[in-house]
Amino acid sequence: MHKYKNHSEKLELIRTGKLSLSENVEYFLKRIESERQLNAFNFVFTDCINDAGLIEKKIKEGTAGRLAGMVIAIKDVLAIKEKPLTCSSNILKTFESIYTATAVQKLIDEDAVIIGKTNCDEFAMGSSNENSVFGPVLNPHDNLRVPGGSSGGSAVAVAANLCDASLGTDTGGSIRQPAAFCGIFGLKPTYGRVSRYGLTAYGSSFDTIGPFARNIDDLALLIEVISGLDEKDSTSSNQPVIDYTSSLKQKRNFKIGLPKEYFAEGLDREIRDAIEEQIERLKSSGNEIIDISLPHTEYSIPTYYILTTAEASSNLARYDGAHYGFREKQSNNLNDMYRLSRSKGFGSEVKRRIMLGTYVLSAGYYDAYYRKAQKVRRLLKQDFDNAFKMVDLILTPTTPTTAFKIGEKSTDPLEMYLMDIYTTSANLAGIPGINIPIGKNSEGLPIGMQAMSKEFDELSLLQFSSQL
Repeated sequence: MHKYKNHSEKLELIRTGKLSLSENVEYFLKRIESERQLNAFNFVFTDCINDAGLIEKKIKEGTAGRLAGMVIAIKDVLAIKEKPLTCSSNILKTFESIYTATAVQKLIDEDAVIIGKTNCDEFAMGSSNENSVFGPVLNPHDNLRVPGGSSGGSAVAVAANLCDASLGTDTGGSIRQPAAFCGIFGLKPTYGRVSRYGLTAYGSSFDTIGPFARNIDDLALLIEVISGLDEKDSTSSNQPVIDYTSSLKQKRNFKIGLPKEYFAEGLDREIRDAIEEQIERLKSSGNEIIDISLPHTEYSIPTYYILTTAEASSNLARYDGAHYGFREKQSNNLNDMYRLSRSKGFGSEVKRRIMLGTYVLSAGYYDAYYRKAQKVRRLLKQDFDNAFKMVDLILTPTTPTTAFKIGEKSTDPLEMYLMDIYTTSANLAGIPGINIPIGKNSEGLPIGMQAMSKEFDELSLLQFSSQL
């Protein structure tokens, strides 16, 4: 098996006949099989070997797309026509999609090889990938620990070298947090940068689709391919898509803001030290470091959980046993069928969030919770707008700790929710964020650092990460 640094190197090896794409795909299929205990995949598409042969021919003829031969795994909340779409939930366990998500179609159009669908927290609700009907995903660095969530399978597939890259989704940190726990790059783009068509909705005003990769070149290429306006998604933006790959290596110095609220108590000592080391490096290479404040940060977790659960309670109403998916046959009337189908079909975390959301939207509580949270969201966005008048990037930890042990936080939902303390604010503000792996702690567990930029400035995040 030839080693290659990034996609363009792999393409060159295939073009010159030093690497066979079919053998490369077989290698990944064998790796997935030998690392089955990680539980990263819900479904593996062994028929992708046939695609590999056709794509290899195109590469040699010079007619192949930009992602020709890149082997990519897809989170099981994104639709692929005639393939299972379970969202790791019992309620959709037998469901097959009748169309393909725009982001996935764009990968296929550029000749990527789709190798399978990855495990995730049920309906993308969770920070540890323990809430899946297919069982938990294990961290490749330590199998007793979680990989992060909700896109745990996608992160592990890349970190454990089961594919070249993967797609995940990020509603409150679900790309950046598992990327940090698994030691890889993960990019959450600006809200509206990538079409959500074909993504199973959780929090419609928060959900974003983004890539995981082991190197920044592939990450830039993937975000370039999947971005852009889509008529099928009314929230997708018509901002022009920049040629990220050709601008990636431009050297530039950045004004970097350090928000004091993100370095307060609760942050693991070793993570703080690792980030401070990076800050010193950044200073010495000519970047300007500025202390800033994002004063409403303390409200980001409650605001996030009020608004996303409200959107989830509305979005998940369609899974009722009547339209598609699981139906409880042992019911006497329509109400019984709804109640029993949803009770048996959904897992406990999804039920918890539906109930929270229904509560905050109910008459008498709507103003006290939902409307107030919408106002606070606006204030949080204003904090970022003000900060970006002074700085190009904001630098923070991605997570308060490194990967925790499986089962360690399952009994305390609040403690679990606090794992997203540094990531939810980017989703509330709709801005892009990236996880950059910056080393390991004394136990050999990966440490991640987060950079955030203003809306539609993914380029700065990619250039900064590339320089780092």
